[in-house]
Amino acid sequence: MTEQVFAMDSSAQPFENNSSLCLSLIRGFELRSGESVVQVAPSAQRLVAFVALQDRAVRRLHASGVLWTDAPEQRANSSLRSALWRTPSPDGRPLIQASSTHLWLNPAVTVDFRETVSRALSVLDREDGLQSADHLRGQLCQFGDDLLPDWYDDWLLGQQERFRQLRLHALEAICGHLTDLGRYALALEAGLAAVACEPLRESAQRQVIRVHLKEGNAAEALRQYRSYARLLAAELGARPSRSMDRLLEGVTGNLAAVRHKSSGFDMVHTDHPAVTHRGRRPPVHSTGPRLTG
Repeated sequence: MTEQVFAMDSSAQPFENNSSLCLSLIRGFELRSGESVVQVAPSAQRLVAFVALQDRAVRRLHASGVLWTDAPEQRANSSLRSALWRTPSPDGRPLIQASSTHLWLNPAVTVDFRETVSRALSVLDREDGLQSADHLRGQLCQFGDDLLPDWYDDWLLGQQERFRQLRLHALEAICGHLTDLGRYALALEAGLAAVACEPLRESAQRQVIRVHLKEGNAAEALRQYRSYARLLAAELGARPSRSMDRLLEGVTGNLAAVRHKSSGFDMVHTDHPAVTHRGRRPPVHSTGPRLTG
């Protein structure tokens, strides 16, 4: 049996079937069969997650080498067999199917990660249409959390960062689309979700400021700018880029005054935990390097 036999059809959308086996990898590992949570041993969780994150069947030797990097090959293969044995089979349906050379996820299992990635790509391709408010709220919930946030395995780090970047771009795209449609409340939810994920990300901050300006809330826009400028100075010793400044040119012709208020002694409290210098001079003034953009 060849590897091509196991390759997933990129046009297929297995998460849309009516299976009662649901695997969650966003926010944390959880397997459900219908309404019941299925207990999975920690060693089996790693194997199930690794296989579920692949877009095709994976070789057994590759899986054992990645998951048990510090073990000799024979012991790693033994650990793989043990993890397979510990993997549950709810209602007689094994989560992982195997041949003598390959492993792949049971096609009957829905995976929230795959669904979210597919929807994020649709948003970025603007195929979604962004029709209903309920649909949008569901997307915001999906894009608001990390992939297995409490796991720090080396093999997972790249996947986590790729997913983080994808959902940030999706949230910013949703914010921009909704702002153009005049749906400012939902646009602000999307923009603030991106900011919460990465407060130092200027593109997310710009989207939030743009929503405030489009809605006519100049004071809110200035407040967001000043909060970001203080955080950027404290964390990186940098200033907002010219792209950020240009957003506010229609609000005030004196951006120097805005920057002064954003970096002086009388700093106001912000909700971000990294900014703890209220009432004292920040470690770096606004004379630091400017971000380009």
